[in-house]
Amino acid sequence: MKLYKIFFWTSTTIIALFEGVMPALTFRTEMAKEGIKHLGYPLYFGDALAAFKVLGVLALMIPQVPKRIKEWAYAGFAFDFIFASISYFAVEGVVFFSFFPYIFLGILAVSYIYYHKMND
Repeated sequence: MKLYKIFFWTSTTIIALFEGVMPALTFRTEMAKEGIKHLGYPLYFGDALAAFKVLGVLALMIPQVPKRIKEWAYAGFAFDFIFASISYFAVEGVVFFSFFPYIFLGILAVSYIYYHKMND
């Protein structure tokens, strides 16, 4: 059980840093705005995405959050990573950034699996 907690908290913390802290600190920077614009999305989409990422991270990190909410957060992050990859493929073609989100999808899967191993 201790090993499950280590795997869960390590993978969840990586997701929290990448999906919660980074967007919260950088979503208003010129680089972030340019990235959203480059992929063909309106600027307000970046604001909404950052807000939902922070809320999702809070749902994953706070133990008292109901399981159903956590499931939605996991699903939201999975869609985020998959659609980020699709966006890069559509705009950039086959480049590293097209595959990069799948690395974090794998880390998210570890978090999800060990969340259920700890709570079932």
